[in-house]
Amino acid sequence: MKWNQLPLGPLQTNCYVLSNQEECIIFDPGEEPDKLINYIGSKKLKPLAVLLTHAHFDHIGALDKIRSQYSIPAYIHEKEAKWLLDPALNGSQSFMPEHPLRCLPAEEIIAAKEELTIGSFSFDILETPGHSPGSVSYYLKEEGMVISGDVLFKDSVGRTDLIGGNEALLMKSIHSRLLTLPENTIVLPGHGPVTTIEDEMETNPFLNGF
Repeated sequence: MKWNQLPLGPLQTNCYVLSNQEECIIFDPGEEPDKLINYIGSKKLKPLAVLLTHAHFDHIGALDKIRSQYSIPAYIHEKEAKWLLDPALNGSQSFMPEHPLRCLPAEEIIAAKEELTIGSFSFDILETPGHSPGSVSYYLKEEGMVISGDVLFKDSVGRTDLIGGNEALLMKSIHSRLLTLPENTIVLPGHGPVTTIEDEMETNPFLNGF
């Protein structure tokens, strides 16, 4: 299994394309759909689904064009299903009022589900709220990696000053759901460089005491 990180849009949101031979899963297509489409075409991949870590505008900007291009479903946690349709909730109304973002509803809703299998891909779904109410992280145990969205970054953690943010809940999510993973687990964050659980336990200034 292979993965590729594509920083997209003005906020350089990390979109990930996880591939297994010719099939792939797309995570958080935040912007620049043509760039993503060109990459998928160059690798001759067949997308199966779009998985969202959460529904902030910088993670969903290319969602509709991508799922229309490949006729694939989008997955979102139930607590943020309405955010796709609401610029006030997804943040686009505040951060890009000239282009309020209203996506089509997600085809698949994640609710009280701990495992997800799509084609040859299997994920453990870790509910990691705090940055937003429906933030989830996708853990691939056999690959030793977790796609953490905006929950945990290299030497930082997600902001909690947006709608539904909760600092105490974010820290609880990181402590109970992410730092309990094997220390050599690779963390693929929503922004910035890749890191590991071990590195964040040792050097992340926001996790002192954990």
